[in-house]
This record gives sequence, C-alpha cells and structure tokens, in this order.
Amino acid sequence: MGRPVLDANRLRVLVEIAHAGSIAAAADRLSFTPPALSQQLTKLEREVGCVLVERGRTGATLTEAGRVLLEHGERVLGELRDAEAAVRAVAGDRPGRLSLGAFASAGKVLLPEALAAFGHEHPHVRLSLSDIEPPGGHGLVASGDLDLLVTHRYPGVPLPRSGGLHRERLLVDPLMAVAPTGHPIADNELSLADLAGEEWICGAPGIHNRISLDTAAAAAGVRLTVAYETRDYEVALALIEAGVGVALIPRSILGAARGGGWVSRPLRGTRLAREIYTVHRSRPPEPVPAMVATLRRTAARALRTGRAPEPHGGGTGPDPR
Repeated sequence: MGRPVLDANRLRVLVEIAHAGSIAAAADRLSFTPPALSQQLTKLEREVGCVLVERGRTGATLTEAGRVLLEHGERVLGELRDAEAAVRAVAGDRPGRLSLGAFASAGKVLLPEALAAFGHEHPHVRLSLSDIEPPGGHGLVASGDLDLLVTHRYPGVPLPRSGGLHRERLLVDPLMAVAPTGHPIADNELSLADLAGEEWICGAPGIHNRISLDTAAAAAGVRLTVAYETRDYEVALALIEAGVGVALIPRSILGAARGGGWVSRPLRGTRLAREIYTVHRSRPPEPVPAMVATLRRTAARALRTGRAPEPHGGGTGPDPR
C-alpha cells in the first residue's frame, strides 16, 4: 500500500493558520479551541514527517516546508470549493455570494460604480468587500476564501507568484507629477532631474510607490529627498494643496479627487504607470466572470468621461509567475 493521502481538513488548518497569522486566530475562524487546532496541526506534521509551523509568542511562522505545502493546500481547497459550486449549479442552485478583495484606492475610484452596476444586474448575489493591500490576496483567491482580487503592480515591483491563477491586466494607470498651483510644472513637462531639488511626498521605504520612485530616480541618475512619508494619496494631495512638496500620483486618483490647489503633468522622458489587475481561479464559477465583465465595462466607461486611466487588456490564461 502507498502512503495515505493527506487529510483535506488538516490542510485547511495549515491554510487558516497562514492566513490568520496565529493558531489562536485560526482557531477562532474555524470554531476550534487553540489546543484542538494545535493537535490537528501536529497530526499533519506527523503525516508529512516535518515541522510546518514555528510557534512563537508573537504568532505562527511557516517553515520552508510549510510554505510549500501551503501553496498546494490553497489550490486543493480552491478546487474543492469550485467542485461544490459546480455540483450546485448542475442541481439548479444559483450562486448567492461573491467575495471581493481590493486595495484602498481601487475601492475609491473603480469599485463603487462597478459594485452598484453589478448589484443592479444581479440582485440575488450577496457582495462582500475586503481591504487587501498588494502583494497580499493571491493565496486567499487560490484557497477560495476570496472569489476575486483587484490588485496592482508599480514599476520596479515584481508581481507575486500566482500559483496558476488567472491574472488579467485591467488598467494602465499613469503616474503623474503633481505640484502646488503656480509651480513651473504647470507650463512645462519636467523630468525627474528637473525636480531633484524638490521635497518629495511618498511612502516609506519598502512601500510600492516608494520603490517605484527610487527605481525611477536611480535610472535617471538623480538623488531625491523624500521629506514627507505617507502612503495615503489623499494626504499627499492635501500637503500639495498647502504648498508642501511634490509627488507622483496615479491619474485615476487625480480624476476622482475633489478640490484643487495642485497641477499635474506627465514626467518628461519616462512613462511611469501602475498596472491594475484582476485575479481569480482558473475556472471560476459564476458570478465571478460577470463581475470581471462589469469591471471592464466600468473602466472603459470611466475612460470615456476622462475619469480613469487607459484600459489595457491582459492575457487570458493562467499566469505562471
């Protein structure tokens, strides 16, 4: 006889621990006691013959073996959930829910209209929305905890591994140089070198827009001073309106912003843009394809009114990265 097949329920324990960050939080999500959940994890580790999770005072950290098994476990749970949905569809059940994750600024400039339109066309579907900042969320989609993810990639930041998920580029969102009213940028397209003496507003080191700015500055051979660190574009615009600093801000944010006191132009000599993606499992059940279609229509309609970035179609197959 061969080795026994891993228990799917115990795989789910590992997945929940990874997603929740601790055994206690995972136990609460699964309606277990922490000792009972820990016992299930120990049984799983005994089955595979190695330690999967390092337990610590501040939480649970997956070992290298745990991370490998997590990637497989997420896909297994996603396939099981898709199988259940497929059987229910054959039995005549209509899909009743759709869980969506998105980064904060997408929730402000892209999703309100899309969710309203989808809700009008599919009133029987219960929608839920979670804030998920990149690069997070791919594992939640793989496991079926999320049906659809809206995420982004900034220049200089690699896309996370997708584990065979379908990842489609939805929008290309140019990064605009933004400065207070009266700044020379109002009359001329300036380069990063022209703005090297300015005080910049950007995220802290490691934040995606900061990586993008630092990468562009290195490519241009200039050193920039980030005097004000914030990842919140509304805060950045408020500072600029007050006459403090300059920033690179996605055009979609500017199109949705209220107020004034600032001017924007593309940077000369470079085409910096963040890319916005949808991510879902390779064979998504309804209503995921319907929501993706709604997001595409919303983006195209917003483009025609000048409120959104340029739509750009992506691939149609699983992304191997």
